[in-house]
Amino acid sequence: MNSRFKAWRHNIAWTLPMVAVLAGCTGGDNNKPQTHALATYSSATWEALPTVSDNDLIAGFGSWRSACTRLKADPVWGSTCAAAANVPQTANDIRGFLKQNLDVYGLRAANDNPNGLITGYYEPVYPGSLTQTEVANIPVYGVPEDMIIVSLDSIYPELKGKRLRGRLEGRVLKPYDDAATIETKGVKAPVVAWLTDPMNLQFLQIQGSGRIQLDDGRQLRIAYADQNGHPYRPIGRWLVDQGELKKEEVTMGAISTWAKANPTRIPELLGSNPSYVFFTRNPDSNEGPRGSLNVPLTAGYSAAVDRKVIPLGSLLWLSTTKPDGTALVRPVAAQDTGGAIAGEVRADLFWGTGEAAGQLAGDMKQQGQIWMLWPKGAALPQVPQVADKL
Repeated sequence: MNSRFKAWRHNIAWTLPMVAVLAGCTGGDNNKPQTHALATYSSATWEALPTVSDNDLIAGFGSWRSACTRLKADPVWGSTCAAAANVPQTANDIRGFLKQNLDVYGLRAANDNPNGLITGYYEPVYPGSLTQTEVANIPVYGVPEDMIIVSLDSIYPELKGKRLRGRLEGRVLKPYDDAATIETKGVKAPVVAWLTDPMNLQFLQIQGSGRIQLDDGRQLRIAYADQNGHPYRPIGRWLVDQGELKKEEVTMGAISTWAKANPTRIPELLGSNPSYVFFTRNPDSNEGPRGSLNVPLTAGYSAAVDRKVIPLGSLLWLSTTKPDGTALVRPVAAQDTGGAIAGEVRADLFWGTGEAAGQLAGDMKQQGQIWMLWPKGAALPQVPQVADKL
């Protein structure tokens, strides 16, 4: 899921009426819904954190410090990263450094609930080809030539991070095609590679990056480049709504099994998710895929987060379980984002590359708690307000 749902931009003028709609203007204060902070930070002591092993502490700290090349000019993390450069790779030295430089804050949902959803993702490896063949006939598209990205925050700061994607028809910017239309009619875009299975393409889009195994033994690395602007809707939710799976049964493996048993309904399944991801080729490397922070992800110690709650580059203390129920407590680095990673207490743990990592990531849907380790003296992030549920 590296750099998943990250946007590139092409600014054009936008009309005030549409911006008013996007900003949620109601035309009157009397109709404004009640709101609350998306999340809150509860101050905690170091002693309140669950215990981690020395090995996990060293690995988690190393994962976080690997991003300091990107954070050295960051107003929040710059000085902490500079100090971290000389910390020896021993558990005692790392603990001392963390306690001296960082404060602890527990993440809380709106109802002060410390528990949230912890999932997993990975870098898949799928068979494919650089050219279309009888077997490899599912295109992996690059960024469309006719897709325009509109950034709104330069004119309306309250819409920071909001971008529109569309296509010009005359002088009118219309929404870009949804996934079902792209899969049926194609798109004006370069083809990065060809896959053998439409479900592999869907899972590749969900993960945000992957490798394509070529017949000559080489592996082609591809990564997220852009997205069509439509909201991500989990295909597992569609299976639940259709009565095909129970909510607690939804895993990547269960979805794959259903698709193999129902090949004629695969287009219907895929069409339920209007989001469509476009890819780019990456240089061959033994490093992990690069996340939204543009540093290689570390298996087991990098996580995708909701950056509205947890700023990229943050060091987190995660307490959850693996799918088999064994405890999983460790520091992890917030180095990636994802369209499906949203909410108060939410993280998606990167598990690595290949089938074993995929099995673990696909089965992981655990309850967990997150503490944010934040530089002493630095102002806490400003979390947006969201409307109360009716």
